[in-house]
Amino acid sequence: MEIVVDTSVIIAVIAGEPVRESLVRATKGADLIAPHSVHWEIGNAFSAMLKQKRIEVEEALQAVRLYRSIPIRFVDVELDEALCIADMLGLYAYDAYLLRCCDKYRAPLISLDHYLVNAARRLGQRTIEVTQ
Repeated sequence: MEIVVDTSVIIAVIAGEPVRESLVRATKGADLIAPHSVHWEIGNAFSAMLKQKRIEVEEALQAVRLYRSIPIRFVDVELDEALCIADMLGLYAYDAYLLRCCDKYRAPLISLDHYLVNAARRLGQRTIEVTQ
């Protein structure tokens, strides 16, 4: 089974947040997929942590190494379709890329972003609930 994974899940796993084990269990045996934008969002998340002095550069580089060890297949999504989703639901394009990915690959979404999960449900897309 394929699961669309977003940045919030990847960061939570890498950072060892309390929900980490639940996320790992929920995705065990699945093929993780994501639009290419998630790769750049990961970099943005780490740069924000650096800017806020929450981590040092060596920690960020170690986190990137961990990120690279997660088997994620990056896939293409149609920009025009994503923009239609963004317009319909009032989302940013980055969220719409994930929802388009769910639709295109008929895969459920796993996310810690409740707003994104609710948007997926409004489109009738499947989501994976994660509890700690």
